Amino acid sequence: MTASPPAQLIQELASFAGETADAAAKVTMDWFRRPLDIVNKEDGNRFDPVTIADRGAEEAIRALIEARYPDHGIIGEEHGVKEARSPFTWVLDPVDGTRAFISGLPTWGTLIGLLYEGEPLIGVIDQPYLKERYLGTPGASFLNGQQIRTRPCADVREATLSTTDAALFRGTDREAYDRLLAECRLVRYGLDCYAYAILSLGYMDIVAEAGLKIYDMAALIPVIRGAGGHASDWQGGNDWAGGRLLALGDPALLAPVSGLLAR
Repeated sequence: MTASPPAQLIQELASFAGETADAAAKVTMDWFRRPLDIVNKEDGNRFDPVTIADRGAEEAIRALIEARYPDHGIIGEEHGVKEARSPFTWVLDPVDGTRAFISGLPTWGTLIGLLYEGEPLIGVIDQPYLKERYLGTPGASFLNGQQIRTRPCADVREATLSTTDAALFRGTDREAYDRLLAECRLVRYGLDCYAYAILSLGYMDIVAEAGLKIYDMAALIPVIRGAGGHASDWQGGNDWAGGRLLALGDPALLAPVSGLLAR
């Protein structure tokens, strides 16, 4: 287990993460619910949109990091990787939920994560249209400065489940998800990163997704864990390269949920 940096440094970095979220929001809010050009990043039939808001917001965040912490690494969805010359690497998804963004739905968010020696340390989920900023730090998470906690729910049959889109699961992943879905009381779709924020706030219990990249996950993990929840791969470990993220409001759900996903 990697030791955390000093508390004073964590506080400094968390405050700086908020500054970068402010800079990104100035860009995204200039374009949200306004006409904008949409580019498909993928060839063929798959639709993977990107806009000037995605690219501009990441540029704004990166400029602040380069100026304040030039030795820190950066991994960004839109502008690639800058290698670290320190234990710190920022992981950026400037608009998580671009499909929601271009559809005028306020379930997208700016994700700003900070890794320390490769492990998630600080995370921000920022939804500037709703004026909701979730901050995750070691031992505590906050919504607009007020500490938040997940809710107790140890029974899968009483749980509310979310995933962005069940159609994104393939093969055995879809079979695993369907087993979990059959046991849960309620399911909500299409929320992107906002589902994890709501779970951390205490209104959902399970979020399960596959096919994610590090910039989809790095910011979410500290928020979930700081609020008292559990964040891992589907088997309860930390294999982020596999792209399968499991978020639980009540850690007591880990054994039954991972059992359903692993069969």
